[in-house]
Amino acid sequence: MALDLDIGTHLNEQQVLMLRLLKTPLPEKDFQEMRKLAVKLLSKKLDEVIETWEEQTNITATDYENLSKGHFRSKI
Repeated sequence: MALDLDIGTHLNEQQVLMLRLLKTPLPEKDFQEMRKLAVKLLSKKLDEVIETWEEQTNITATDYENLSKGHFRSKI
Protein backbone atom coordinates (compact mmCIF):
# COMPACT_ATOMS: atom_id res chain seq x y z
CA MET A 1 0.00 0.00 0.00
CA ALA A 2 1.62 3.23 -1.12
CA LEU A 3 0.69 6.46 0.59
CA ASP A 4 1.34 9.93 -0.72
CA LEU A 5 2.08 11.92 2.42
CA ASP A 6 2.97 15.58 2.41
CA ILE A 7 5.24 15.33 5.44
CA GLY A 8 7.47 18.30 4.70
CA THR A 9 8.85 19.65 7.97
CA HIS A 10 6.07 18.23 10.14
CA LEU A 11 8.17 15.34 11.42
CA ASN A 12 10.52 15.48 14.36
CA GLU A 13 13.99 13.95 14.31
CA GLN A 14 12.87 10.66 15.88
CA GLN A 15 10.13 10.22 13.30
CA VAL A 16 12.56 10.84 10.45
CA LEU A 17 15.00 8.31 11.94
CA MET A 18 12.24 5.71 12.22
CA LEU A 19 11.28 6.28 8.59
CA ARG A 20 14.90 5.84 7.54
CA LEU A 21 15.10 2.66 9.60
CA LEU A 22 12.02 1.31 7.84
CA LYS A 23 13.01 2.54 4.37
CA THR A 24 13.20 -1.02 3.11
CA PRO A 25 9.90 -2.88 3.55
CA LEU A 26 9.95 -5.58 6.21
CA PRO A 27 8.45 -9.03 5.83
CA GLU A 28 4.81 -8.86 6.96
CA LYS A 29 5.48 -11.01 10.04
CA ASP A 30 8.26 -8.67 11.23
CA PHE A 31 6.15 -5.59 10.52
CA GLN A 32 3.25 -6.99 12.57
CA GLU A 33 5.65 -7.77 15.42
CA MET A 34 6.93 -4.17 15.36
CA ARG A 35 3.36 -2.87 15.42
CA LYS A 36 2.55 -5.04 18.43
CA LEU A 37 5.68 -3.81 20.23
CA ALA A 38 4.75 -0.19 19.52
CA VAL A 39 1.23 -0.73 20.87
CA LYS A 40 2.65 -2.45 23.94
CA LEU A 41 4.98 0.51 24.59
CA LEU A 42 2.18 3.05 24.13
CA SER A 43 -0.06 1.01 26.44
CA LYS A 44 2.64 1.00 29.10
CA LYS A 45 3.06 4.77 28.79
CA LEU A 46 -0.71 5.28 29.05
CA ASP A 47 -0.81 3.15 32.21
CA GLU A 48 1.93 5.33 33.70
CA VAL A 49 0.02 8.52 32.87
CA ILE A 50 -3.20 7.14 34.39
CA GLU A 51 -1.39 6.00 37.54
CA THR A 52 0.19 9.43 37.95
CA TRP A 53 -3.19 11.11 37.47
CA GLU A 54 -4.81 8.77 40.01
CA GLU A 55 -2.11 9.60 42.56
CA GLN A 56 -2.40 13.35 41.95
CA THR A 57 -6.19 13.34 42.26
CA ASN A 58 -6.39 10.72 45.02
CA ILE A 59 -8.46 8.32 42.91
CA THR A 60 -8.71 4.86 44.52
CA ALA A 61 -10.13 1.48 43.63
CA THR A 62 -13.09 2.37 45.85
CA ASP A 63 -13.84 5.37 43.63
CA TYR A 64 -13.94 3.13 40.56
CA GLU A 65 -16.14 0.64 42.40
CA ASN A 66 -18.60 3.39 43.38
CA LEU A 67 -18.67 4.72 39.82
CA SER A 68 -19.37 1.24 38.44
CA LYS A 69 -22.39 0.87 40.72
CA GLY A 70 -23.78 4.35 40.12
CA HIS A 71 -26.16 5.38 37.38
CA PHE A 72 -24.72 7.18 34.38
CA ARG A 73 -27.44 9.84 34.43
CA SER A 74 -27.14 12.83 36.72
CA LYS A 75 -29.54 12.90 39.66
CA ILE A 76 -31.55 16.07 39.36
